[in-house]
Amino acid sequence: MPKGSLQEPTIDLFRRAGYDISVRSRSYEPEIDVDGVACVMFRAQEMARYVADGVIDAGITGRDWIEETGADVHEVCELSYSRATERPVRWVLAVPEESPVQSAKDLEGGIVATELLSYTERYFAQQGVKARVEFSWGATEVKARLVDAIVDVTETGSSLRANKLRIIDTLMTSTTRLVCNHAAWADPEKRRWIEDLATLLRGAIAARRQVGLKMNVAEAERNAVLEVLTQALPEAQSPTVNALHKPGWYAVEVVLDARVERELLPQLQRAGASSIFSYPLSKVIA
Repeated sequence: MPKGSLQEPTIDLFRRAGYDISVRSRSYEPEIDVDGVACVMFRAQEMARYVADGVIDAGITGRDWIEETGADVHEVCELSYSRATERPVRWVLAVPEESPVQSAKDLEGGIVATELLSYTERYFAQQGVKARVEFSWGATEVKARLVDAIVDVTETGSSLRANKLRIIDTLMTSTTRLVCNHAAWADPEKRRWIEDLATLLRGAIAARRQVGLKMNVAEAERNAVLEVLTQALPEAQSPTVNALHKPGWYAVEVVLDARVERELLPQLQRAGASSIFSYPLSKVIA
């Protein structure tokens, strides 16, 4: 499991996926309620290398650190979550707002600070630019006015804006990945557990974006209510309709995108639905 900025989002994700995880203060070995499975925490930056070397069977890290280390791992699945949002993170080339630099070509002979050292060196080589890329031990935004440019990771861009930095290029877009080594993937027992883990984690992520709706509908309004729901749902989905004990009444249930819920509820009420209630979902597995 990743130590650092992804630690709390990852622990929360595991809990929502149904795993009981606890982390003692100053401990790097979280306890998990699965027999035969042990957890350990590493920095995401070194996770892929430890997985590839067989130190651990599986781990959660970013595509960025897989690319940076060149680790030969099996990517089980993409997990759409990051430090603060579900957006991918971006590694960007940035300079102070007042800098005359407009593109990577303008950094010929310059100094660039970054934590993503190898990948950034490859980027400048592909651009045909000879720049000196130096490793940054953190607080990279602060160094933007001490060197010629930085390559830093951003999720929302707020930190760059706060430091009055300007993005001039995006080197990579990265998302979180569940990875394992090839030996673990070839072991039937380990592979089954890893695949089950992937299913539950993806189900928990999908559930964050969706809600369940239940409502009662009289026979006379049923078609109108179903029309409202059908327009809001993807083509492959349809509501569940069951007859109630009371003649002429139906229970309608649906799972839908949480972003459309607030617009949909008043429409359903106007169409004739009653006793409407929404509820959060734990996991959604397609």
